[in-house]
Amino acid sequence: MRGEVRLGEWLTRIEAGKSPAAEDTPAGEGEWGVLKVSAVQPDGFAARENKVIRDMALVHPRYEVRHGDLLVTRANTEELVGLACVADMPPPRLLLSDKTLRLHVDGTRADRKFVQLVLARSESRHCVRALATGTSAGMKNIGQEQIRQLPVPDVPLEEQRGIVAAHAAFDRRIGALDEVRSKLRVAARAALAINLQGVPRVEYKPLKDVLQRVETGWSPVCESRTPAEDEWGVLKLSAVTSGSYDESEAKALPLQTPPRTGLEVRPGDVLMSRANGVKALVGVACAVEQTRPCLMLPDLMFRLLADPDLLDQRFLGLVLSSDPVRRQIDDAMRGSSGQYKISKADVQSLQVPCMPPEGQRRVVAVHAEFMQRIDVLSRQIGKLRTLQQAVVEDLFAGRGRVRPAAA
Repeated sequence: MRGEVRLGEWLTRIEAGKSPAAEDTPAGEGEWGVLKVSAVQPDGFAARENKVIRDMALVHPRYEVRHGDLLVTRANTEELVGLACVADMPPPRLLLSDKTLRLHVDGTRADRKFVQLVLARSESRHCVRALATGTSAGMKNIGQEQIRQLPVPDVPLEEQRGIVAAHAAFDRRIGALDEVRSKLRVAARAALAINLQGVPRVEYKPLKDVLQRVETGWSPVCESRTPAEDEWGVLKLSAVTSGSYDESEAKALPLQTPPRTGLEVRPGDVLMSRANGVKALVGVACAVEQTRPCLMLPDLMFRLLADPDLLDQRFLGLVLSSDPVRRQIDDAMRGSSGQYKISKADVQSLQVPCMPPEGQRRVVAVHAEFMQRIDVLSRQIGKLRTLQQAVVEDLFAGRGRVRPAAA
């Protein structure tokens, strides 16, 4: 087994940024922007997550993000505080915020990408959560000295580079499959658009004319953990914002809080997010094909129940993501300062395409064929990620060997 050292032994310094006044819109070409905390993500650096700075007097170029910077969030939710990524070819004129730290790594002791891998390990995430301060799970903080005290495996620099190379080899294989999956998703959207435009007798009606009702949910104070199979829970917004239903995105209902059984999510439900801090995620909808029991609808979601004689629930879930309906949602959206909403009345007034039942079934069947192919790729990617994690963990622990990578 490896020994351990403190992360601070590998660092020359830690640098914090600033958060000048900025607009909640990404910087355009030639403009300066300041990073949002969401720019540091588990799968890498998201340059688009920034806010434009209009007042040039507030710009401090010394905080500009550079290629190869190792960034860490010092303030975020309990799940995301202390998250790290290496900025790979960032665009110019993006500044560190005061919630983002830049770790300067001693290149004679450690590789920056290796440090990123270490900080992503479950052991490191557990330590970060234990060290983070703050009374609310929604906002935790970790200080520079606490970061320096994080334990890391004592791996020689040459082996570090080999581990990084092994991890990158998996990433390339995963990336190739993910590219194919992305193309299939684009093709599925294109097929939906063609089917909605090309089938005879398609007409648009207000959604209220084909719905039985629209329901809202409930969001009691919940525990941060995922509910066990025999426990009641409440869905998170992330259960639908990918455009497909994910029952694992839920929080456990405390045992002393009685559930509202009428809000239990059922197969056949169409769920729609009614509020989010990201505009593109407001109004995202999906049909629930199957679900575990004892999960309730939160108050930031709608449940849409269609008249089964007029509209297939699966068809409704698809048309709500079509471009014509999406444009209506964007036009109806209200809000600012990071919270955007759509009302029940807005949803009921959406003009949606309707067609005879056989046409609806045909559209659903074509989309299902694409989703089956996408699911196969997703399973392959999942297996590769599991194997990647196992191989890298063995290398971390010294249970395997890699050939030293070139410096």
